Amino acid sequence: MKIAVNTQHLLKDKLEGIGWFAHETLKRITIQHPEHEFLFIFDRPWDSSFIYSDNITPIKTLIPSRHPVLWKWHYDIDTHNILKKHQPDVYFSPDGWVPTQANCPVVDVIHDINFIHRPEDFPFLVRKYYRHYFPKFAQNATRIVTVSEYSKNDIAINLNVSPKKIDIAYNGCNPFYRPVSIDIQLEIRAKFTQGDPFFIYIGSRNPRKNIDGLLKAFDHFKKNDHRQFKLLFVGEPMWKKSYLNNTILGMAHSDQLVFTGRLSTEALQMVLGSAEALVLPSFSEGFGIPIIEAMYCDVPVICSNTTSMPEVAGDAALFTDPHNPETISNAMSTIATDKNTKMQLVEKGRIQREKFSWDQTAENVWNSILKATSK
Repeated sequence: MKIAVNTQHLLKDKLEGIGWFAHETLKRITIQHPEHEFLFIFDRPWDSSFIYSDNITPIKTLIPSRHPVLWKWHYDIDTHNILKKHQPDVYFSPDGWVPTQANCPVVDVIHDINFIHRPEDFPFLVRKYYRHYFPKFAQNATRIVTVSEYSKNDIAINLNVSPKKIDIAYNGCNPFYRPVSIDIQLEIRAKFTQGDPFFIYIGSRNPRKNIDGLLKAFDHFKKNDHRQFKLLFVGEPMWKKSYLNNTILGMAHSDQLVFTGRLSTEALQMVLGSAEALVLPSFSEGFGIPIIEAMYCDVPVICSNTTSMPEVAGDAALFTDPHNPETISNAMSTIATDKNTKMQLVEKGRIQREKFSWDQTAENVWNSILKATSK
């Protein structure tokens, strides 16, 4: 079988949520199935680390796919021509984008449809593209893969797709994520927070992530903080880069914020493992990979009680209302003062995390590909 794959998110040292999904699943699938041929379709020169096995043939399209106008060209002209030339048995896209017309079965991974629920978080042209084309992608796909029961139901209802057409492949966790020693914790604190304990947020600073609410919650928490906690952000701004400026300027404790920018996986594992708790106060998540990463590092989780997060966290998190910063602040206070609750969350996290692995993700994705190609 010849399998064409959209690999535009395989970017050296720039993997994020969708990129990690693509990397971890494709690495396993290509190595485990040497009897099949894979055509990796990149939109820029590829890094050799993403050519996982000898059964992969990389192909580069004419132009990079980094703008709504270029997306249209990339998929409906460049990718369409590649599929027409190579005649694959199936086209697999781990990031949602597919040609509007393909000459073969299509397996499309749609992680979430936040553009439906929170269109204001997206630039105008991006929003228009998503809202126009993703329903078409979903309708035209032979099979859809998504990352949670929540997203499956959301896609079925809002994109008018039969649930029978949608398969679930939960995200996994990079094996780098594991607990760190006390010595490393002290070293990380000395480097980033002047030796103070800290909460950590991991991800882009997208309005959907409710960073505004997190900042207000932290400022409220600091009024009665006797341990000198800091709040550390790992990641980069996304689109509306200045939307948090007014909130930060209005904070009484803005000097207790630390922004690291993007970190390597190795550095992130040590920083996350040194945190008192992960805080993920998003309004919406299709999955929420940092929840699982924290659990593998034996770090307690504070997250929202909305969308996929209760499904992913199970009973191993303190749940908060993202629309009420005081609930986030209260959860921070619990972590800061209640050692028993903290240890209970770690123990429950060790159980909950066993439900998620990239091996299982890859197997579920492969089964979806087989369904799409079965006669």
